[in-house]
Amino acid sequence: MKTKPPTRKTRRGASRKGSLAIIGTLLLLSGGIRLVTEAGQVIASEESTQDTPNSSSQPVSLDLARPEHLTVALNAIKQREARLIERETEIDKRETALAAAEEAIDSELEKLELAEKSLRETISLAATAAEDDLSQLTAVYANMKPKQAAALFEKMDSTFAAGFLGRMASDSAARIMAGMTPEKAYEISVELAGRNADVPLE
Repeated sequence: MKTKPPTRKTRRGASRKGSLAIIGTLLLLSGGIRLVTEAGQVIASEESTQDTPNSSSQPVSLDLARPEHLTVALNAIKQREARLIERETEIDKRETALAAAEEAIDSELEKLELAEKSLRETISLAATAAEDDLSQLTAVYANMKPKQAAALFEKMDSTFAAGFLGRMASDSAARIMAGMTPEKAYEISVELAGRNADVPLE
């Protein structure tokens, strides 16, 4: 019985299968070479860091079919991973410390704002109390007999006396100043005039 010669269709199918097999083999070889090269670079960088930090790293060829070379590559990768984990842990610690510091600063700022508010309220109360005291004392001097009040104002500092007289009604202040010596009345008048010198006329 005679065998039929291979047809063109059969030869074409066989050719395609052969091409696919060659391409697959090339891809596998390329992947293996890349893996070997990367592992060699990892080990080279590890050795250059630990042994000679200033020397330039050279690619190292590894035969991953040999167990000792595969173990070296895996150890180098594990060491790199351990350093990365340690670095991430350190960053997390710094971020935690920074967050705690910011929280403490915010708390202190809040305390300062409360203290400032309390101080403003205290100053306001003190100023109000002082104004009330001055108003009351001015009323006392204004209601005294002019001769008695004049005797008190005669002993006062001129600036201090001018402050009280300037708060009084003009007729009360005039009666008190009329009972003073001309020299004292003049000094107080100068003080009162100086206070109003910078007041705009228009």
